[in-house]
Amino acid sequence: MSNIISEVDLAFKTAARQFAEKVIVPIAADFDRSGSFPEKVIAKAYDQGLVNLIIPEQDGGIGLTNLQAAHVVEALAWGCAGIATSCLANDLALTPIVLAGTAAQRKRFVGELAAQKHLASFCLSEPGAGSDVAGMSTKLDKVEGGYLLTGAKQWITNGGYAAQYTVFATLDKSLKHKGITCVVVPASAVGVTRGKHEDKLGQRASNTTPIIFDKVFIPEDQRIGNEGEGFRIAMQTLDITRPLTAMIAVGIGARAVECARSYALDRKQFGEAIAHFQGIQFMLADMVTEIEASRLLSLNAAALADAAKPNTLESSMAKRFAADAAMKVAVDAVQIFGGYGYTKDYPVEKLMRDAKLMQIYEGTSQIQRLVIAREFLR
Repeated sequence: MSNIISEVDLAFKTAARQFAEKVIVPIAADFDRSGSFPEKVIAKAYDQGLVNLIIPEQDGGIGLTNLQAAHVVEALAWGCAGIATSCLANDLALTPIVLAGTAAQRKRFVGELAAQKHLASFCLSEPGAGSDVAGMSTKLDKVEGGYLLTGAKQWITNGGYAAQYTVFATLDKSLKHKGITCVVVPASAVGVTRGKHEDKLGQRASNTTPIIFDKVFIPEDQRIGNEGEGFRIAMQTLDITRPLTAMIAVGIGARAVECARSYALDRKQFGEAIAHFQGIQFMLADMVTEIEASRLLSLNAAALADAAKPNTLESSMAKRFAADAAMKVAVDAVQIFGGYGYTKDYPVEKLMRDAKLMQIYEGTSQIQRLVIAREFLR
């Protein structure tokens, strides 16, 4: 990695790693057990410049490159994937506005939100439309001066704490993806209801709720881009943020590898450290190789985004490979720990639970394979 990471990049990564070690790790297990939202930690992350990472400085963000942000995200996820996901959610929610919003919209919905250190949520998935984005049912009905928004979104990160939502809804379901339109909805708007926080398997420190919209009036100046451009805006956003999501998986895997290595060197059986046994060495060799490969794929996809080059193929490969690798590596880490790995006294069982979500959200590993095949065959 010394040939790829610059001194500036390393400084960002080091700062994020120090934050993870000093602030996140000491409280991660407690919030995992309780499933509550670490508001004070997220506020500290905001103060330290670890939120709104890739949002341009002129819009109130930190203005990191995607490559720099990737290093930061890995370090945060090394500490706790749930907290990293909550920190990264603003980048996902605000990028559509940065990409397609007017100057006035960027000032109002990005700059002012960042200045007040508020959270935002990206609302795409629905109870009946996860991978099938074009099948969404949340609708926009035209009325004088704007629209009425009706429907429900599911699995919304930071949904219970966000000040505003970037929502994708359809003007006409029969048009499929051509009917999807993007709007910004304040959480305080009449008709917005936050659902119950999900009791999740992993990434439990991340707040996840359904959001219900009951004939919420959306003024026309809260529409981002033109009518029918929502699908394109969402896909462009995900191409940018997907490498960062992949780096959450890298962070989980990197922590699992470190834990497994340390334990294998300390744990003695038959008179010597288990790290000396070939069976354990082969497992560790595969683990460290797969995480390094995940890191390089993800950094490459981020670098392409920085260069404004197409990266749909590369970002999907990174997300698919990193998510699957993190899951495999975490399971192997539990195996190396043996009975201890199955208890909550050690961090690897949490890493295994956290890793599973990486194969599901922001495009399942199966959907990523479809995208990879489509792009490769094009």
